[in-house]
Amino acid sequence: MSIKTFEDLEVWKKAREVRLFVQKLVRKFPSEEKYALAIQIRKSSRSITNNIAEGYGRFFYQENIQFCRISRGSLTETLDHMIVAFDEDYISEFDLAAFRIL
Repeated sequence: MSIKTFEDLEVWKKAREVRLFVQKLVRKFPSEEKYALAIQIRKSSRSITNNIAEGYGRFFYQENIQFCRISRGSLTETLDHMIVAFDEDYISEFDLAAFRIL
């Protein structure tokens, strides 16, 4: 299979699954979190795929690597937000475990 766009990258596809999973969970958060944790977790999960796509579009290989590093940081940030959501009883232990194995 040839790679023609960032959408062909397996890592982008997997990151998209993470983003979609997070979006479904965030909808269940209490209304008081709408502009706090919910917005933070949405932004960090979107940043994962955004940075993979942007890195793909860069001309130099080293630039691509840097955007992949940023994407990895966003994934770690999203995990931390998920742990906070678990600690606040917004998501279940099962949800957190499911996120970890995505």
